[in-house]
Amino acid sequence: MASSSHAADTPETTEQLGFEPSSWGDFFIAYEPPPPKRSEEWMMARAEKLKGDVSLLFKTCNGTRARMFLVDTLQHLGIDHHFEEQIHDSLNELLESDFSSSSSLHEVALQFRLLRENGHWVSPDVFDKYKGEDGSFRKDITNEPKGILSLYNATHLLIQGEPKLEEAMTFARQHLVSVNGSLQSPLDKQVKRAIHRALPRACKRVEVLQYISEYEEEEGHNQILLELAKLDFNLLQHVHLKELKDITEWWKHFSGFIDLSFIRDRLVESYTWAYVLYYEKGFELQRSITTKMIVLITTLDDTYDIRASIEECRKLHEAIQRWDKTAVSLLPEYLKKLYIELLRTFKNIEVEMPVNVNYDTAYLKKAIQNHVTGYLQEAEWCYSKHKPSFENQVNVTSLTIGAPTVCLSMMASMGDTIMKRAVEWVAGVPNVVIAAGKIVRFMNDIAAFENRKCKGDAASSVECYIHEYGVTGEVAIARIYELIEDEWRTLNKALFEDHALLPALKRIIGLALSTSLFYDNRNDVYTDSKHLHKTIKSLFVKPVLSGYLATTDE
Repeated sequence: MASSSHAADTPETTEQLGFEPSSWGDFFIAYEPPPPKRSEEWMMARAEKLKGDVSLLFKTCNGTRARMFLVDTLQHLGIDHHFEEQIHDSLNELLESDFSSSSSLHEVALQFRLLRENGHWVSPDVFDKYKGEDGSFRKDITNEPKGILSLYNATHLLIQGEPKLEEAMTFARQHLVSVNGSLQSPLDKQVKRAIHRALPRACKRVEVLQYISEYEEEEGHNQILLELAKLDFNLLQHVHLKELKDITEWWKHFSGFIDLSFIRDRLVESYTWAYVLYYEKGFELQRSITTKMIVLITTLDDTYDIRASIEECRKLHEAIQRWDKTAVSLLPEYLKKLYIELLRTFKNIEVEMPVNVNYDTAYLKKAIQNHVTGYLQEAEWCYSKHKPSFENQVNVTSLTIGAPTVCLSMMASMGDTIMKRAVEWVAGVPNVVIAAGKIVRFMNDIAAFENRKCKGDAASSVECYIHEYGVTGEVAIARIYELIEDEWRTLNKALFEDHALLPALKRIIGLALSTSLFYDNRNDVYTDSKHLHKTIKSLFVKPVLSGYLATTDE
């Protein structure tokens, strides 16, 4: 945040502040993908045919275990959204299946993970049969590396107070590290990736890209599933490219109108964030809303952190609490257009919302109002040179990272049966929203501390921990990683608490999962976006190759 003596007529630019300019610009407005060898209509018809074939597979699978493997493959390939009813029935069947009926560690661990991920409680005792008389895991099970990998992934669904799963996680990780680099592909790639980040903590859409090519390497892979995965990814790419064109045009108007040179241009990165939260067709409006919320959060964040004096921070907060165009008179000239555009963006969202969608944008407005209240608190701390306690800092900044606002925007994707309840639930900022916010905040602050890119003078959670406990940066970061793990256990526990809200909870968990993309390797690739360029290109520009698609330049 700028000091109160900051001169309003000497605005910094993003380059002066150390922010990279956007590497995308108008790229998605002008971009036309190479024409495929087959028409889009042909590809859509082919996809429908393949979906029918997969539905038939559910009926012809040889038993519960075979359907379990089919469900896992569909989820890993990112095409499970086409088969929700069949997957629901298969999981219910799996729930009734006796774990003792299989001796395979891979099968038992996969069953455990799939059931827990989908809200069904399973006891860790199912892994006791792989232990010796001394209570430790038998060495002979390490002869099945795929089973050890499945065990490692399964243990990441643990909650507080499950020492058996903690022990299993340590055992599995130690063995995976010992065999890393010595296995055949694609298992070797999957082990290497799991050591870095277990499957239940990975960004699902990025994982899909990696797994499609790996599945093709697997012996006995199903060609129907592989072809559908490629087709579905490429057809969705067409949808997302159109959205990127539309949202880039919106950004050109938004940024041109508010005319603030100090804010980060991260429109494409904001859309990518919305995309990894929900990529499926049919959520175009919801992705647009979430993208705009992330852009607004970024713009307000940069305004409070970088440009506004303390008096201007207070006035902007007051205007946003009033939420009325007459409040523009409170603001300095350079903030008036931002305020006008904020109100206009929300008005347009209300107009665009279909009349049959029971989504009340008043909750989203309130989330933004609460959000800037947190920004003002941070600004007051900064102005008074007050370093808050670690607990107080986290209580405020786990909300100002944007979790309540983003989670509320995601609830517009809920079906009519639970939308009203889901919106009201998230608007109350339940523990799961706080947990997701803490995960994003902690990962953000670790990246900022590591790269010495904390904006303004506000102390991060890492710095507050160092100051309060008198420890080194590495000790503070190690402790914060432990706290991140605690929040994951909170999210996991919520899976078993209210089955009716499970679809909403999975979206919230998706926000926490997005940190594996945006803060990987202690880098903030949202801000330092050059590190995200290749991934964005893979998601939106380069098709997953198949026989009827044209290639694109590298």
